[in-house]
Amino acid sequence: MVYLKALTLALLSLKTLSVVAEDAVDSEVENPTTTPNLAVKISTSFPSSEIFGIKLINNQATQSVLSISNNEASPITVSFIGGSLWTPLNDPQGTRQVRNLTTTKYNVEIPAGEKESLNYNFVTELQPQDMRLNLAAILSDSKGAYYTIQAFNETVSIVEAETSILDPQILFLYLFLLTAFLGVLYFIYNTWLSTLFPQKRARGKGGERAKRSSGQTKKVDPSDQVSVVGADGPAVTSGAKAYDESWIPTHHINRPEARRVKSGQPGRTKSRGKPE
Repeated sequence: MVYLKALTLALLSLKTLSVVAEDAVDSEVENPTTTPNLAVKISTSFPSSEIFGIKLINNQATQSVLSISNNEASPITVSFIGGSLWTPLNDPQGTRQVRNLTTTKYNVEIPAGEKESLNYNFVTELQPQDMRLNLAAILSDSKGAYYTIQAFNETVSIVEAETSILDPQILFLYLFLLTAFLGVLYFIYNTWLSTLFPQKRARGKGGERAKRSSGQTKKVDPSDQVSVVGADGPAVTSGAKAYDESWIPTHHINRPEARRVKSGQPGRTKSRGKPE
């Protein structure tokens, strides 16, 4: 139980200290002249900056590197780093705070006479314009006293991210617009244009024509089929009625076979003459 109470008090004290430190960052950035003098030097650089100045790209993390040199006789601790965006000094409406940036906790100790580099990243989302960027660091000495040191105070440019044709979002937008355009054209064609162009009837294929022709053939009644006996054997013929062969003459049924005449033996055509 005693351990639980001690842990709760420690968390509450840490939360209170964080709130006080964040408020101190904002207040000291607004009034940098109240920062006490310490033998600590801070220089800030932006690795992604260009020759023509520092640009903060909207919706993209901006990286800044704070190089802190401790020239004191005792070690110091970097507790927090934060910042804010202000209107330029030449603003007709006067200098005013526009946006607070993220406050990051570090708790990094720098020994006496040493130098340490810390990365501080933040994201902006504002209209493209020129603004003044203020960065400040809250330090603490070996006695637990807190000090605020200004790290950066210059004019920067806020810009939008450059768009590319190969950007997946742009490609998806083009694909969506093309699909919607084709859908509208298809609807217009089926609604109005299809009635202006008469459609030809498709002819049936060979299989369909064969089915139609076979379907029109007349079926033969089995009772009308007549069996006929011939030289090749019995066969079945179809007719209206059966007939009787008894009245047909025999010489019509049994026809004589044609005689074959041998070549080279001509028939005797001359008749005998009278003797003289």
